Amino acid sequence: MTRIYSRTVPLGADIVDAFCTLQKGFTDQFVYYRKDRPVRFMGLGRCIALPTLEGVSVDLDGEAAHQPVFFSFNRFDESNPKPTDELFAAFPRLRLMLPEVVLIEDEQGSFLQVNSLGPVYEGRVARFARQAAAAPARVARKMGYALRPDSREQWFSMMDEALAAIAAGRVRKVVLSRRQELVADQPFSSKDVLVNLIDGPSIGTVLLYRYADVFFCGCTPELLVRKRGCRVESMALAGTAPVGGSEEERQALAAALMADEKNRVEHDYVARFVREVFDRTCYDVDVPGQPQVLPLAHVQHLYTPARARMLEGVDLLTMAGDLHPTPAVSGTPVGEARMLLREVEPYNRGFFAGACGYVDAAGDGEFSVALRTGVFDGEVGWVYAGCGIVAGSDAQAEFDEIDLKLKTILTAFG
Repeated sequence: MTRIYSRTVPLGADIVDAFCTLQKGFTDQFVYYRKDRPVRFMGLGRCIALPTLEGVSVDLDGEAAHQPVFFSFNRFDESNPKPTDELFAAFPRLRLMLPEVVLIEDEQGSFLQVNSLGPVYEGRVARFARQAAAAPARVARKMGYALRPDSREQWFSMMDEALAAIAAGRVRKVVLSRRQELVADQPFSSKDVLVNLIDGPSIGTVLLYRYADVFFCGCTPELLVRKRGCRVESMALAGTAPVGGSEEERQALAAALMADEKNRVEHDYVARFVREVFDRTCYDVDVPGQPQVLPLAHVQHLYTPARARMLEGVDLLTMAGDLHPTPAVSGTPVGEARMLLREVEPYNRGFFAGACGYVDAAGDGEFSVALRTGVFDGEVGWVYAGCGIVAGSDAQAEFDEIDLKLKTILTAFG
C-alpha cells in the first residue's frame, strides 16, 4: 500500500507565469496543457514513480479537494530493440510519475497542489503560493537555429520498401516518419520552448517532459483517449492537406481533401480501428460514419470524433493501451505495421508518437499521441513528424507533407 498526502489550494496567479518562476528549483518537469480549454496541468519535481495505481491510498487536504495528478510519458514502441538517440536514452523507464508540485487550471479556476509521502507541511504550500503570486509576466524569446537535412535518398528507399510491403499484402498502410537534427545558435531552456508553444499559433495540446538536462516537447493535435467517470472520448485523425494562404484557399483544399480517395481510405483505417476498440470495451458507442475537416495552423486533417461509455472494470490505462498505437501512427494491421517500421526506419522513435498524458488518483484523465514533437538538450535536438503511406502514395508528396508538419515543433523557437 502506497499512501500519498495531497494538499490543494486556490492559486491567484497565471499558472504559466507561476511555472516559469517555480521551475528554476526542479529538474523534473511535466506539462499537459490543452490550448482549446482549461484542462491544464504543470508538474514540478518527482514525489514518487509507480507502475500502477493499484494499492494507492490518498489523504486529501486543502480548500480544493483535487485528486493528485500522475503524469505518464510512454514510448511509441517500448520493446523496439533498436537503440534510441542519446537524448531519448537519458530518460528513465517510468510509468506513472507524481510531481511534488502541480499547477492546475480547470473550469473552476487555478490551483496549487503539493504532494508528499508524509503530511504536507503548510509552510511549504504557503511559500510556493507566495512565489507564484509574485511571478512576473512571462517573456517570449526567439531562438535561432539551423536544421541539418535528412537524406532524401534514404526517404525514397524507405518508401520503396513500404510500397513493396503494401503490394505484397503484408500491410495495407504504414506510417513512416522523418527526423531532422536541430542545432541552435545559442543555448535555450525548456521554459523558452514551452512559452513559445503555449503562446504561439500552433493548435492542440502542449506536452513537456524534462528530466535533468534533456527534455521532450511539442504541440499535438491528436487525442488518444479522455475519461471522465464512465464517459470516454477518442478520435480518428488521418489524412492531411495544406491550409493555403487564405480562408477561401483553405476551404477549397478542405473540399479536395474530403473528396480524395487515398486520404479517405487512410482515414477509414483509423476510424474503424477506434470503433472496434470501443465496441470491445464500451457501450453507447458513437463514431460517425463520415469525417470532418480539422484545420490547424499549418495543415488540416480528416477528423472523426468518437464517444462512448466505458464498461465496468475497464480503466483509462487499459483503454490507452488498447488504442495505442492506432493506425494513424503505425499503420494497419497495427502489429505487422509496427514490425515493418522496426525494419524500415533507421532509428527508434522514443517518445515520438507515444501515448503521453495524465491520470488522477480517481482514474480520470487523458492521453494524447505525441505528434509534432522533438527532444532537446538546450543546444541541439531532433525534431520528428510522419505521414501515412497507402497504395498509390507519392514519395515526393509525402516528403513535402512532413516538411509542413515539422513547422509546428519549429514554432517552439519563436
